Amino acid sequence: MFRDLLAHEFRPYGSLTVEQIDALEAHYNLLIQWNTRLNLTRIESVEDAVRLHYCESLFLGTRLPAGQLRIVDVGSGAGFPGIPIAIIRAECTVTLVESHQRKGVFLREASRNLKNVSVVTERAENLKAHFDWLVSRAVLTRDLLNLKLANNLALLVGSEEVPGSNQRVPLRWGRGRYLVFHVKHPC
Repeated sequence: MFRDLLAHEFRPYGSLTVEQIDALEAHYNLLIQWNTRLNLTRIESVEDAVRLHYCESLFLGTRLPAGQLRIVDVGSGAGFPGIPIAIIRAECTVTLVESHQRKGVFLREASRNLKNVSVVTERAENLKAHFDWLVSRAVLTRDLLNLKLANNLALLVGSEEVPGSNQRVPLRWGRGRYLVFHVKHPC
């Protein structure tokens, strides 16, 4: 069910290869298994997971500029949007940042077969690295705007306004959901 639903829901924005669907399904199966012991997500139906986790994340990945980007996913939690982005954009490197150690263990297990993903289990404020793009979906926008990890932000948000955003794209999955782009001044 996951495979067909994902392919169908995402079809208007691009096609996924069998290998990409395999990797996304493996992540989903691991997420379901671990979610019984570790609160990774409140979304439990396969339909909502496909639409609100996977399709939103994949859509964000398709909207980033072409090329080999260095991407940081702050507050990655269950791996959204970072893991789907890493799967659909294999040419990019994705660093998943999660301050909760137990969630970091899940992220390491979930990304074990993804060569372009690394996991950092510390607070984003403590990182010294610089990336091309910062992506996120579960962190307060005002906290993300204060970080100096990247000049470009792509955020999956609810109906909240993002000060200084350059583009706000409505998402078709979920009520009042948007992909917001924010380009900060150079650090």
